[in-house]
Amino acid sequence: MSKAKKIKVAITGNIGSGKSTFTKFLFEADYPVILADDISKEILSSDPEVKTEVINEFGAESFHGNKINKKYIADNIFSDPKKLKKINSILHPRVRKRIEYLSEEYFKTNDIVFIEAALIFESKIEKMYDYVVLITADKNIRMKRSTVTKKISEEDFVKRDNNQLKEDLKKKNADFIFTNDGTISELKRKAILLINLLKPTLK
Repeated sequence: MSKAKKIKVAITGNIGSGKSTFTKFLFEADYPVILADDISKEILSSDPEVKTEVINEFGAESFHGNKINKKYIADNIFSDPKKLKKINSILHPRVRKRIEYLSEEYFKTNDIVFIEAALIFESKIEKMYDYVVLITADKNIRMKRSTVTKKISEEDFVKRDNNQLKEDLKKKNADFIFTNDGTISELKRKAILLINLLKPTLK
């Protein structure tokens, strides 16, 4: 008897695309979801080796005691390509290892595991996944969403967006592309559509 097929599916998209909302709908449909951003935050706040590396690289202001100084990190690192590359080099190997571990745990009781991560293509790790789903949206819409939900300025949005690959480049390598220029209900229907498209691939 052959083993049931298991698939890892990455959900990605540029800042303000709505990938987190899309992923939330997958979670609400009872599928396991791994959030790379949450893992990064957990590692930053709990791994003493990482804390030492970050402080050595970016200064003691990076932390308030044992807690990461989110504002300092956002203001001084996310908008600087060199600093962003450096902090990613510290975090990403550990994040990938954690994702692999959690995926195997979820596969014990699930056939599909979704991983939400912003920098799939930037980190050149798309081959880690069976499918990559790209959520896209008009840049002006993404900026408006980001200033409201993330409470960042338009200038900060532009800086962060410039540190990510352009959507057109990502589209060439994504397996599924969903545009999120409409309503929340429309996005939810697209999330359910993705599930229905993936189910036959398990056979």
